[in-house]
Amino acid sequence: MPRPPSLRQLRYLLALSETGHFGRAAERMGIAQPSLSVQIANLEEALQLKLYERGRGPFRLTPEGREITLRAREVVAEMQGILDLSDSLRSGQSGTLRLGTTPTLGPYLLPHVVGALHEAYPELKLYIREAAPRDLEVELDHGRHDVILTQLPVSGESFVTERLFREPLALALPADHPLAAKEELGEADLSGLVILGLGPAYVLHGQISALCRELGAELRADYEGTSLDALRQMVAMGMGASFLPMLYVRSEVEGRDSSIAVRRFRRGRLDRSVGLVRRRTSGKTAGIAHISDALRQATKARFADILTLE
Repeated sequence: MPRPPSLRQLRYLLALSETGHFGRAAERMGIAQPSLSVQIANLEEALQLKLYERGRGPFRLTPEGREITLRAREVVAEMQGILDLSDSLRSGQSGTLRLGTTPTLGPYLLPHVVGALHEAYPELKLYIREAAPRDLEVELDHGRHDVILTQLPVSGESFVTERLFREPLALALPADHPLAAKEELGEADLSGLVILGLGPAYVLHGQISALCRELGAELRADYEGTSLDALRQMVAMGMGASFLPMLYVRSEVEGRDSSIAVRRFRRGRLDRSVGLVRRRTSGKTAGIAHISDALRQATKARFADILTLE
């Protein structure tokens, strides 16, 4: 008769399935690789199942291992929900909150938030990790984050979304581009223009891709940027134009970079919606509300001229 596995063993199995490598899984969990191997072997013995294929070559789960991993993810997420709930019930003003954020938002917004948050709730610890939006969604679902700050929409019945603000996008051009002489650009100006963008892991990619198809611009798939800085540098070298969020423009371009020109498009009607997303089962709603309040206060105090609260 199989023995019930421990929660620790299930966490080790999830780390192994997500990294595909014993060494990286052990590093993530903060244990030695031999210890991880022993724990996985003990799990196999307890369940009386072979969970991964042994031998040379890349790590692979067996069909049984994949099924167990899917159920293990649900068990670990539910247990995390219990721990979150107990923490929230105690105070809501202490403990650790794990915030995931996209690289196109966090670096330009959070510096204006964390100080005020720490001053108001000194016992509340905020662990911040950046990742692409699609990766953040997966990691949130797997319990790696308590809440994520990201471009919307984010779909999924297990998620709860809170809209925060709308952020305009502006067109960045080389400073010597003929369109840079215009104060504001219209739809006709985009026809035939080469556009550089981020990869498909970003919601922004789909938004810009649809716009380019609609207006006859060429979105370059062979020169996708890995960051907003990379896009700005490629624009400066004359490789094309790019749509940049205004928080980034305010932080890194205005008064700092004369090699590119930033122009409004469509009278400022091109924007993106930004919000917080959490798991429906999360118990840390009080702490997440503190983050939401701090983000809204920073938006009103520092960025009222470029962001619109929702």
